[in-house]
Amino acid sequence: MKKFAVFILLFAICCTGACNRQEDQSNTPGPRVAMVFKTLNNPFFIDMQKGAEEAAQRLGVHLTVQAAEREVDVEKQMQIIENLIQTKVDAICVTPSGSREIVPAIAKANAAGIPVIIVDTRLDERAVHEAGVKYATFIGSDNYEGGRVAGQHLTTLMNGNAKVAVLEGIPGHETGEARLRGFREAIKGRPGLEVVASQPANWERDQGFSVCQNLMQAHANITAVFACNDMMALGAMEAIAAAGKTGQITVIGFDAIDDARQAIAAGTLAASVAQFPAEMGRLAVESAVKVIRGETLPAYTPVKIELIKKENVVL
Repeated sequence: MKKFAVFILLFAICCTGACNRQEDQSNTPGPRVAMVFKTLNNPFFIDMQKGAEEAAQRLGVHLTVQAAEREVDVEKQMQIIENLIQTKVDAICVTPSGSREIVPAIAKANAAGIPVIIVDTRLDERAVHEAGVKYATFIGSDNYEGGRVAGQHLTTLMNGNAKVAVLEGIPGHETGEARLRGFREAIKGRPGLEVVASQPANWERDQGFSVCQNLMQAHANITAVFACNDMMALGAMEAIAAAGKTGQITVIGFDAIDDARQAIAAGTLAASVAQFPAEMGRLAVESAVKVIRGETLPAYTPVKIELIKKENVVL
């Protein structure tokens, strides 16, 4: 009797799941748009997802959100895009994990007649040209300018004198490279500002901790850190605290995520460059709807940046 009861329960659960899936399909409103993130383990992309979901609900879009576990997993992101092509979504919005590596997956979307919108991280233009790839628009911030703003602010804070350690993102990644170029341009020609070490920490907090820890051991004279995103900056701050050097090393990050804003308010993080990811998500879905309707989009859809420091931080 007990076995029969368990069988009935399992049968009911299966039927309920099947019915729910059928209901989702039958109630699918309007166009089907997919949003493919680098990861959802970073608050930056969670905020972007919220912006996308708000726009999708407002516009009657059926939104599918998928992401790899880690930002460095380009192959997984490519698999996700290829699977979405098979499901014949109407448009794909993607934040590329690899500016060059992801291009073949975009080419497959082109071949299937599915428009693609690039968000946050630009594709490598040489790879795009060589592959003959097309995308509807790029939505994102000027990362070069953001890096330059961070460098200028660090110069001011340090009165033009600092031994700087730089935590880079993923090697060859367009977003991180642009931020680095802007930062280096801002401090160029200032003899008192010296970059004593620059090393990748792959956008991750735990790597920000370990890399910063190693750099402080190798360079005891470090007085400032520029991290190309806040996750690495927060990891660096933890390493600095563990070394008993809080208040002795100035840290600037990038993205202005909630934890970074809390640190800025507390005075442990000097500043961060805000990108407004929720706005990127909103614009991505709105742009997808426009391109599905046959509208032509501008090649670049800019999103503002803002330097967040203690004087203007909002929690």
